[in-house]
Amino acid sequence: MRLTRWASLFTGVVALGALLVAALGAVLVAAPSAHAADPPLRDLAAAKGKIIGTAVTGGKLTGTYADIAGREFNSLTPGNAMKWESVEPSRGTYNWAEADRIVDFAEAHGQQVRGHTLVWHSQNPGWLTGGSWTPAQFSAIVQDHITTEVGRYKGRLAAWDVVNEPFNEDGTYRQSLFYNHLGPDYIAQALTWARAADPDAKLYINDYNVEGVNAKSTALYNLVKSLKERGVPIDGVGLQAHFILGQIPSTLQQNIQRFADLGVDVAITELDIRMQVPATDAKLAQQAADYKAVMNACVAVARCTGVTVWGFTDSDSWIPDFFEGYGAATPYDENFAPKPAYYAIAQSLGGTGDGGGGDPTDGCTATYRVVNQWNTGFTGEVTVSCAGASLSSWNVNWTYGAGQRITQAWNANCTQSGATVSCSNASYNGAVPNGGSVTFGFNGSWSGSNPVPTVALG
Repeated sequence: MRLTRWASLFTGVVALGALLVAALGAVLVAAPSAHAADPPLRDLAAAKGKIIGTAVTGGKLTGTYADIAGREFNSLTPGNAMKWESVEPSRGTYNWAEADRIVDFAEAHGQQVRGHTLVWHSQNPGWLTGGSWTPAQFSAIVQDHITTEVGRYKGRLAAWDVVNEPFNEDGTYRQSLFYNHLGPDYIAQALTWARAADPDAKLYINDYNVEGVNAKSTALYNLVKSLKERGVPIDGVGLQAHFILGQIPSTLQQNIQRFADLGVDVAITELDIRMQVPATDAKLAQQAADYKAVMNACVAVARCTGVTVWGFTDSDSWIPDFFEGYGAATPYDENFAPKPAYYAIAQSLGGTGDGGGGDPTDGCTATYRVVNQWNTGFTGEVTVSCAGASLSSWNVNWTYGAGQRITQAWNANCTQSGATVSCSNASYNGAVPNGGSVTFGFNGSWSGSNPVPTVALG
């Protein structure tokens, strides 16, 4: 939904004639101070006793990416940096650089870290998958891997996705490298070894398509129930939540609650909601509703610890590479502008959901400037800039007071009806990041006087 905020702006009179314009310079129209915005998502989540996290790429933790990751989230998950092929590409040779960078960043920003992942059928090093191992040899290798990695970060990580994606869609066990060498009890073994390596970290089993009540989630439910009955250390289940637009399971909250009733925590661990691209206002509105539905389901269950989005910006999303024709799955667009989904998350966590005083454009301004003027015409431009906020699209409106008419525009789509002008972003410049700006220009005609109009930004 596009909202319009009528800013209280001053009007002035542009001097007649090119000489006086040159002498006085451009006349600017600026918005007043913005209303106080919602606190960052992490503050809203903390007030609810919840986690709001994001997966991150260690090499990107600079600039705007780092600013947002540190400001908005109270938990980080390494997207790939802690997977087996990343940390031990050759047997006995370890590379902790990216994982360490993420953990160090989190500690510097007062954030938790969720370790991801220790035992998974994918992204394993070739030396492991290509080896000929006896069960005893393979068991020793897995135990050593878990002990080494969990032990390295002992006391520094809040939780681990110990076992990732153990089930097929029908609820049978996935015939993975681990299952085939060790049988179904590899899960209990992995959890036991992880507990020994760090007694304080919360241990999870994590899977996808287990968000609603179905055969796969019921298999996971029965496994967790059995593990608890056996005394195997299991603290929680992770529901990945890689959703398609408009397809949030109706039984999501019910499913979260039934796991909680087993006496374990539940976390939404990898949330994104993909759509067929290009994105439209209608799709973004549906996406916002979907994000809010997921957040609300977690907020409603005491033992749902919180929600982690699988990358917060579309520029760092895995979706386009794996689902042809799909994308725009995260709460921020590729230019780090928050989408309606961001505000929906904030609202679910108790914020206004509109950036503060009623509109997510607070903190952004439109500046009208006369660049040049001659006896029958003029060139003008408007700059949309943001400080403390950002936009994914914009619309600037004004009403002329002396019969001026726009004759040509560039870098915007402008229409004029009577004295009223409305200009919206082009396809390539809708995003205005925090600290950034975009400018569009136009030619117009005037006669007698050319007063500066009052501008509204939407």
